[in-house]
Amino acid sequence: MTRFGATILGCEGLRLTADEKAFFRDVRPFGFILFARNIDTADQIRALCDELRDCVAHDAPILIDQEGGRVQRLRQPLATEWTPPLEFVAAAGDAAERAMYLRYCITAHELRALGIDANCAPLVDVACAETHPFLKNRCYGMSSDLVASLGRAVAEGMAAGGVYSVLKHIPGHGRAQADSHLDLPRVSADRAALDRDFAPFKALNDLPMGMTAHLVYEALDEAPATTSQVMMGLIRDEIGFDGLIMTDDISMQALSGPLATRSRDSIAAGCDVVLHCNGDFAEMQEVAAASGEMTEAAQTRAQAVLDRRPQPETVDIPAFTAELEALLAG
Repeated sequence: MTRFGATILGCEGLRLTADEKAFFRDVRPFGFILFARNIDTADQIRALCDELRDCVAHDAPILIDQEGGRVQRLRQPLATEWTPPLEFVAAAGDAAERAMYLRYCITAHELRALGIDANCAPLVDVACAETHPFLKNRCYGMSSDLVASLGRAVAEGMAAGGVYSVLKHIPGHGRAQADSHLDLPRVSADRAALDRDFAPFKALNDLPMGMTAHLVYEALDEAPATTSQVMMGLIRDEIGFDGLIMTDDISMQALSGPLATRSRDSIAAGCDVVLHCNGDFAEMQEVAAASGEMTEAAQTRAQAVLDRRPQPETVDIPAFTAELEALLAG
């Protein structure tokens, strides 16, 4: 069995450099993630995905953030342009569940056609009045039950398109009043209130992969969830999530200290994989060295992800598009 490195990594540009190829062969990241800097044409994306997978001895998942709205790495003509999820759900009204299924099934087919097989969605953070603007319109709603049902529709739509789900930001980012790309959010809500935020993640605890939240839940622990053994224990034992857990981007400014320390602390807390996104070669070397190989438990979860690779169903995308347009037109 292939031993996976405990990382998911980005790359610098449109094609791999010789140094990147040698590095990826050596450290064997479990997967890769693409950003706008890696995207030009359809043929170029497919060639890059082939290069990435050729570097490792397994069919590595290739991730992207394709939520729609602001967080959408693929744009026209490569992919459908979507309104932000919160606005989309409001426009769909009572048909929101079906509309979200159709939207993300269409998205998944667009991704698979380019060689990308994992989307960092559904985002089931429950919005509230205080949610920071960086996140708010990326949410699906302000009710735990609604968010959970729409999150399930998103996951099912993507699976029908042959794309993995990455559940985020576990165990819940909706109360954050700071942008975790820049600062460490602190949530002061008591445990009873936090259960509202945790509920959608519990409802979707069967999804194959999840991404952590870089924030402090003061009622539970003073460490950010990504590096907190208390919070990782809650995710596993109370939320019941037994899929592969990756950190949110380890280079975000919510976390402090050297990247090597952040990476080691995340693995020690119970994360399976460290996600590093910006493609900086020196940083990737630091993160990979600190993260090392997966633990036995992480290796088992990673293999389960590969064994559960969704296969695209035969669907009529033009018909789905027409149905979605009719739903949104009321």
